[in-house]
Amino acid sequence: MRLNELHDNPGATKTKKRIARGPGSGKGKTAGRGMKGQKSRSGVAIKGYEGGQMPLYQRLPKRGFNKPNRKEFSVVNLGLIQKFIDDGKLTGDITEDSLIESGLVRRKLDGVRVLAKGDFTAKAIISVTGASGAAKAAVEAAGGSLILLPPVSSEE
Repeated sequence: MRLNELHDNPGATKTKKRIARGPGSGKGKTAGRGMKGQKSRSGVAIKGYEGGQMPLYQRLPKRGFNKPNRKEFSVVNLGLIQKFIDDGKLTGDITEDSLIESGLVRRKLDGVRVLAKGDFTAKAIISVTGASGAAKAAVEAAGGSLILLPPVSSEE
C-alpha cells in the first residue's frame, strides 16, 4: 500500500451543499431562508423566543433563595493541616494568618473553617473562625484545642 492509494470508505465523507451560488444549485437566491422576515436576515439569534406564547423560562416556577449577607469561608481539612505540620510548614500556634503564610489557604474571605477530613495527631492550638463538631472533637482527642474567633467581614 502506498500513500497515493489511501482513500476513505465509500459514503464516509459527504460534500457540503454550497448555498447561495446560483439557481442551478437548488439553494440559490434566498439560500434556503425563505422570503422576508427576521430569520432571513443575518445576525439573528432568537433562542428562547416562542412567537407570542409565554416562554418556557417564564412558565416554570422559581425555586430557592440566595441569602444576600451570607458568610463565605475558606475551607481547610484537618488531614492537610497535619501534613503541613509534619512537613514543618506549620509550627507553634496555628492561626488563620499562619495558614495563609504556609500556603495551605489562599485567602481568608469571611474567615477559615476547619473540617474533620483526614487523620489529626498533632497536639496543636488552632484558632479559626469556624469548625465542624467532628473537627473540634478530633483536635481535642489529639490533645490540642480549637479556639473559635468571631467572623471577619470580607470588605476590607
